[in-house]
Amino acid sequence: MLTVDIETARRFILGKQGLWPGRRWRGLKGTEQSMRAMEYLQLDPLQIIARSHDIQLYGRVLDYAPGMWENVTYKKRKFFDWGGWLAARPMEELPHWRTIMRRERDGNYGDSRIRQMAHDHADAIVEMRAILRERGIVSNRDFETTTRTRIQSYRGRKDSALALYYLWRTGEVMTHHRERFERVYALTEAVAPAQFICESSEVETDRFLIKKEISFSGLSRISRTSDSWQRGEPDRAAKKMLGEMLADGDIIEVKVEGWKALHHALGSDAKMLRDLSAGRVPKAWMPLETTTTEEVVFLAPLDQVSARGRAKVLFGFDYVWEVYKPAHQRKFGYYTLPILWGDQLVARFDSKLDRATNTFVILGLWLENKVLGKDESFAEALASGFARFVTFLGAGRLDAKAIREPLLRRRVSILTP
Repeated sequence: MLTVDIETARRFILGKQGLWPGRRWRGLKGTEQSMRAMEYLQLDPLQIIARSHDIQLYGRVLDYAPGMWENVTYKKRKFFDWGGWLAARPMEELPHWRTIMRRERDGNYGDSRIRQMAHDHADAIVEMRAILRERGIVSNRDFETTTRTRIQSYRGRKDSALALYYLWRTGEVMTHHRERFERVYALTEAVAPAQFICESSEVETDRFLIKKEISFSGLSRISRTSDSWQRGEPDRAAKKMLGEMLADGDIIEVKVEGWKALHHALGSDAKMLRDLSAGRVPKAWMPLETTTTEEVVFLAPLDQVSARGRAKVLFGFDYVWEVYKPAHQRKFGYYTLPILWGDQLVARFDSKLDRATNTFVILGLWLENKVLGKDESFAEALASGFARFVTFLGAGRLDAKAIREPLLRRRVSILTP
């Protein structure tokens, strides 16, 4: 068992996700490298200033532009999207996920509503399958509401929507590309390389799921894993496999000082954890340009390092994405983003993109420690972060009047268009 302090744990998790000590990838090739390092790129359709997954990649990849992930996913076919928990996943992992797709189809894994779809919309599924074979690619938008059976589901309002979704979840079809974020479907053999259209064994798949979940989290509590754990597998079998993987050295136990529960890391990351404990930063993590101390990074609402309560555990930073809260219940704002400086979350801001004037408007900025409002180093790092963010968004100017601290407002206004 390894024992590390919270600073090491925090830097390890940030570094594994490509956020610390600075951006280490660039451009289209870097987008692919970053997506692999992240393990999952969670996709979200909501676009306020930019979509969450694009903001995630902006924070990791130099010269990233919105939509680059679609290029490497749907044009280069390096990734595919799938799941009730929607994420882009490396294409070479498809055999493992096809095992899970089959489990979902058979009803002994995951969402029981998948089997219900097969029962309730059997005729539409047969029809969509035939249409796909005839046309090659199909979108739910291809079918007029007046010609379809109306349904009430958050997956769609037409039976064609649920039929296509069922075929996608169970692996018969894949996303060929997206139009305005909506999936355009094709048969799997028209999208995936032939060598990946197969199933891994049950044991291989379950081992893969455990390692995938741990790598995604950096440090993971296996007993509380969810979407990527072997759902449907008896606890005894799960614990036995976990024990075997510990014995094999595939995974290791890690005790973080101050945390009650034991966590797990990949065995291959043991040296990295020891190096970080000794104050050594892995060479592969060296930034191409600025560090997060020299230039802040804004974290996406769904970033793995801070979403779902993890910001509180890792950073002592109480972050809740308030986009789905009624306006009167919001403490900060509709689309508030955490600000990473060094290896800490030190502030947050709410903003909007005024598309009529092409102006990025800061609606509010809140510091965890008021001392930062007079800190010259932080002011420079914040201004540099906003300058890059404005370029990423393609905005023509920035409105920083809502920043209350004079030093921060002045620096941000000077270094941005």
